Amino acid sequence: MKKIGILHGMERSFPQAFVERINKMGVKDITAELVMVDMVQQGVGDGYAVIIDRISQDVPFYRAYLKNAAIDGTCVLNNPFWWSADEKFFNNALAVKIGVAVPKTVILPSQEKPADTSDASFSNLKYPLSWEKIFNHIGWPAYMKPHSGGGWKSVYKLNNMEEFFKSYAETNQLVMMLQEEIIFDDYFRCYCLNGKYVRIMQYEPRNPSDLRYVVNKGPASEKLLMKVHHDVLALNSALGYDFNTVEMAVRNGIPYAIDFCNPAPDADVKSVGQENFEWVVEHAAKMAVERAQMQKPGKDNLTWGTFVSNAAKANTVTKVNKPISEVKPKKTTSKIEKRR
Repeated sequence: MKKIGILHGMERSFPQAFVERINKMGVKDITAELVMVDMVQQGVGDGYAVIIDRISQDVPFYRAYLKNAAIDGTCVLNNPFWWSADEKFFNNALAVKIGVAVPKTVILPSQEKPADTSDASFSNLKYPLSWEKIFNHIGWPAYMKPHSGGGWKSVYKLNNMEEFFKSYAETNQLVMMLQEEIIFDDYFRCYCLNGKYVRIMQYEPRNPSDLRYVVNKGPASEKLLMKVHHDVLALNSALGYDFNTVEMAVRNGIPYAIDFCNPAPDADVKSVGQENFEWVVEHAAKMAVERAQMQKPGKDNLTWGTFVSNAAKANTVTKVNKPISEVKPKKTTSKIEKRR
């Protein structure tokens, strides 16, 4: 029997519905339950084939637990190693490289020096920064937000240089991004599961949270929806996320990826609505069952995005059975030695 677990925090509607949906599917040798963590011993897992992670971004203990489970062969969704390394500024840079439109963005050093550093720690940093060049590149209005993290914490809308420096002074040791504002004609929030299931939802981020999925607009064009669908898949393929949302702001017919680092996205029935809730429960259950059936005990069952997997392939070294200390470099003969 293969077990599927879901690790969650305060949310209730999605985890419970997810477990119930899998158990009602009646798939042979597969069962689902809410994860219960007790003693965590190094290199020893809890026997789960799959765990859906909804909370480790807020609980470091859970992140360590999930990495340990992955070593034992659990397919953790999303990959806890990549999630630990990921951040929004890098994601923007990756989007640029794969041809997905994103707002113009620069990263800023923390306004306060990090603990245990001094002026000497920043010998390689130009001070002051070329502020005029930065502001001319980004333009006004602009948004400033942390380069890592989410939940609309410490996010500022800025209209001029004076507002920028006033707000920047409040950010303490946070590393911030300054980003151009995309004044949009349309906006979408898109679930992407298992690198193939996509749900495009019209969304209005300026509405109160309980009304953001209630949008009184006509249907978007098929061409635009196809472009959004393509870009959502491209981003999640490169990043390697199994469960994520991508927010797209459309300006002059071009969708810009605004926020696409949401590995524990909102899935509460009260906020996303019944229809979207049913979709995400159904496809999360389908994903978990598929991954449980594919899972190989004791092996690496994590998803690694193309950014990581392509780099790994390009830098693969020959496997050896001996300890590194016993491996001797191969003898080579230079062209000069051959001529002699």
